[in-house]
Amino acid sequence: METAEIYQEFTKIFHDVFNDDSIVVRPDLAANDVEGWDSLSHIRLVLTVERSFGVKFSASEISKLKSVAGLVDLVRSKQSDS
Repeated sequence: METAEIYQEFTKIFHDVFNDDSIVVRPDLAANDVEGWDSLSHIRLVLTVERSFGVKFSASEISKLKSVAGLVDLVRSKQSDS
């Protein structure tokens, strides 16, 4: 899957998880940039991404994430592993 396609899917996921259609998903987007991005919504986000892309992340992989770009890279690496 191309990076642009991943960002398109992420946009749908973010709009759904945070119930906010105004969120613009970009590489530098981080938790501090999204109102309501707390620990519970972070879990929902990760689980939704895993389900949508058919991948699984380890706790250590999740803990290293700092921005959407890192999550996109992680999805791409998991997809290339399969």
